Amino acid sequence: MLRKAAFALALVPLLAAGADAREGPSFMIGACPDAAMGRALPPVQRLFSDHPETRAVLILQDNCRALKAYAPGYSDNERFVSWSMAKTITGLLIGALVHDGKLKLDAPAPVAEWHKPGDPRAAITLRQMMQMSSGLEHVEVGDPVERSDTNQTLFVRHTDAMAAAAIAHPLERAPGTEFKYSSLTSLILSEIITRTLTPSRDPRTRALAYQAFANARLFGPAGIRSAKLEFDGAGTQIGGSLIYMTLDDWGRIGTLLLDGKNAAGEQVVDPVWLAFMKTPATTDGEYGAQLWLNRRGLNGESSMFPGKGPDTAVAAEGHLGQYVIASPDSGPGRGVVIVRLGNTPEPKMPALMQTLGDVLKVFDRR
Repeated sequence: MLRKAAFALALVPLLAAGADAREGPSFMIGACPDAAMGRALPPVQRLFSDHPETRAVLILQDNCRALKAYAPGYSDNERFVSWSMAKTITGLLIGALVHDGKLKLDAPAPVAEWHKPGDPRAAITLRQMMQMSSGLEHVEVGDPVERSDTNQTLFVRHTDAMAAAAIAHPLERAPGTEFKYSSLTSLILSEIITRTLTPSRDPRTRALAYQAFANARLFGPAGIRSAKLEFDGAGTQIGGSLIYMTLDDWGRIGTLLLDGKNAAGEQVVDPVWLAFMKTPATTDGEYGAQLWLNRRGLNGESSMFPGKGPDTAVAAEGHLGQYVIASPDSGPGRGVVIVRLGNTPEPKMPALMQTLGDVLKVFDRR
């Protein structure tokens, strides 16, 4: 059963000395059984005081809303951009089609453009794409940044047909041999979903088919009502970067990442598929399948929480510090979900992750 928490609203001044306390973030503390919020509140407060780019924070503990906090100007009325957290949602939707038998994980990816005679890209499997190991040539972050493949495709040259531009990239490495994080790979996965759902080339028809499928198989069963999906000019969902939801609905995504069940305990995501998403890729142990893991990566440590939190913790991560963290082995019961949304520049990200790690550590099972 879903436990409903009562909330007490208190304004907590966390700005620099001399700042107007009325401009501090609002904290809503839930009445959760066995809540550890007394210990968690100091590091949560630091998410706002030490990282003023933080806009919203949510903590769920065994289905109970333990804490919700907003910076001034933000509220339950706000839909927050996913950036790369959209990749995890794309991965969950791919899983629904695999469960239905319409896609096969270890078969060649159903991208017709790659299956012409002599094209080595015909060897790319869905598993390799899910694990960011397709071998396709790609520059995620260029120098200067506006020259990156991702920015050029999403915002400059290919807005009318993003997937077509992504599919056109040549092979750079043998599939399955190298990890290369790629928003365009997730965009191709979205295109695969669309082509599996409808043969239509009409942008509106394609977008409506995708939206209906996402609502029926993921958002609706999860209790998510605010999701807004952005599509390109060809009707392809921009599944690596652009989905919008409220803070509470991002928390519902986190709940699914614990065990595939919604808050009421109903199975939404196939547990076998979720286990695959949480399995370390052979090319980089800190990445699963469209999902980051609290495990050691190519550099010998986790980019999530080095030395903090259980290695079963996972995260949907997005540009500028968007995080949905799900830790099934933290706190009581099903586990803990932490959502942090904001606008943190890359140089400040390590410090932010340290603070988020301190929040998660409070819920260690002793």
